[in-house]
Amino acid sequence: MLLCLAYTPAIAQQPVVDAWYAALATADRAKLGSLLAADARIRMTDLGVEQTKAEFMDSLDEWEAAVKGATIRHRIESSDGAVTTVVACYDFPANDVLLREMFRIEAGLIQENNQDAIAENCEAY
Repeated sequence: MLLCLAYTPAIAQQPVVDAWYAALATADRAKLGSLLAADARIRMTDLGVEQTKAEFMDSLDEWEAAVKGATIRHRIESSDGAVTTVVACYDFPANDVLLREMFRIEAGLIQENNQDAIAENCEAY
């Protein structure tokens, strides 16, 4: 019976991942800040950008303008321990993009987020 009650890694990480995308869609600074570990790293590998938590938080004014009127859909592809891989469709008013994102989540905080564009639109979502 206890085995039936055990969380799979994807289920255990789902609330953090869901909260991340909800906060990202509205540029909710307080929530995003509470989800990131103090030493978190955000990497947008296709753009060659790596940010610390502070740098990411400082970029939210620009992000808020970009995400206005957008929707973000996501689904977990896999989860293995602390690492969860997600496919996310960022549907902006003028364009959309499909990303594969890897989260390393420890103690309920995002330690690492790596983002790679996989398509210039969300048709494959």
